[in-house]
Amino acid sequence: MKHIYFLGAGAWGTAMAMHASKNKKGLPVTLWSRSTQLAEGIRATGFNQKYLQDIQLPAELFISSDWNQLFADCVDEDLLFIATPVSGLKETVDQLLKLQQIPKNWVWLCKGLEPKTSLMPHQVIARELSLASANNRGIKTAVLSGPSFASEVAKGMPCALTVASDSNDLIALVQAALHHGNMRIYGSNDIVGVELGGAIKNVLAIATGIGDGLGLGLNARAALLTRGLAEMMRLMAAMGGKSETAMGLTGVGDLILTATGDLSRNRRVGLQLATGKKLPEILKDLGHVAEGVLCAQAVSDLAKSKGIEMPITHMVCEVLFKELDTATAVKLLMGRDAKSEA
Repeated sequence: MKHIYFLGAGAWGTAMAMHASKNKKGLPVTLWSRSTQLAEGIRATGFNQKYLQDIQLPAELFISSDWNQLFADCVDEDLLFIATPVSGLKETVDQLLKLQQIPKNWVWLCKGLEPKTSLMPHQVIARELSLASANNRGIKTAVLSGPSFASEVAKGMPCALTVASDSNDLIALVQAALHHGNMRIYGSNDIVGVELGGAIKNVLAIATGIGDGLGLGLNARAALLTRGLAEMMRLMAAMGGKSETAMGLTGVGDLILTATGDLSRNRRVGLQLATGKKLPEILKDLGHVAEGVLCAQAVSDLAKSKGIEMPITHMVCEVLFKELDTATAVKLLMGRDAKSEA
């Protein structure tokens, strides 16, 4: 590995590139932005004014918007982090595969499922590799996830994440690049569990925001998080993931952070829904992607296709997309028949 690349100069891509630029080996790190204007602004001011306005980027971090020359000097062993949302993953992969020279170690940072197909990110990438007849290009893949707010990572505050891959060599490579300073990187081979945890917790964070916005109390919050975790574990098991992953950083860890931390965009969506504000207005005011909104229906559809009961997730979809009143949604959930806790 001679170079580390990040595709996507949003808050999370920028924060992770900032951390990576302080790697122990002094490897160069390049952050690529789709927007030439944003890239030029970062180079001129040292700040990402759109996403992390008050945090200065390290001088050693290279900034680029030149797609055609981005990988001109790369080698196969270099590390590529894809920091686009799930909704942009297909396009990003398609564009990568059109290039002759690219790094062969890919790690995606997005959390969610592909809208309409309910595919997990690793399934989206596998599909695109197959369609492009690129399965023989030797590309190794991994997902990096866990409880993490971009602004805290950018400030160098303590954080622990999990990288999951079928390749132990790639896990070690990611740890070599990121496990330093105030960030710990744990390894896992449960790609399915890690990805589903990252998708489902965003939907549950919306539900928790609704409950807190309605003033339902701490008892209700604890019950919602616990029963939401049960939904997460059921779907993980049905999809071939490991139940213990739900109890780790990318499951309950990320759920606690996203559902209770006021920096969470998904939680803020729920809080605003509880006031009666309409979703389009909320998203306009938010100004950033709320992955829970984008993937809630996909998670619900996946659960239904597998015959998995996820009442909280399904009710969030009713509120988001069918304008069910939040107070009515609570009454419907509380009015369900008694059952065992399993």
